[in-house]
Amino acid sequence: MPIFLSPAAQLLGRILLAVIFIMGGYGKLGAPGPTMGYIASGGLPYPELAYWVSVVVELGGGLAILLGVQTRFAALVLAGWCIVTGVLFHYQPGVAAQMINFTKNLAIAGGFLQLVAVGAGAWSVDALMRRRSA
Repeated sequence: MPIFLSPAAQLLGRILLAVIFIMGGYGKLGAPGPTMGYIASGGLPYPELAYWVSVVVELGGGLAILLGVQTRFAALVLAGWCIVTGVLFHYQPGVAAQMINFTKNLAIAGGFLQLVAVGAGAWSVDALMRRRSA
């Protein structure tokens, strides 16, 4: 890839990873009851606490990835989130739709681990902060 395309590709990658979490976190704000019911159906204790954790992780983490703020940390949290929620809610061998969701969660976690490794790229708040401090 030509070097001048790299920042655009990194930004597009962050946008594509972030959008599902921003939409999910925002959607949870509008439907706390059903979300807590789904969490409880997964057997998790304290569904209200888990609800608020999920809103913060998904909406906050998604916005951090989108903007490129504390990207490596946010990506590590979201990678772990994808793995944990995949195991708790989607790992159901024999149920094809859930196993597709499980493997999607693993794939998204892989994308986040790439962000952990390389950072947000040149078009990010992280890069802007580094330039200002230099």
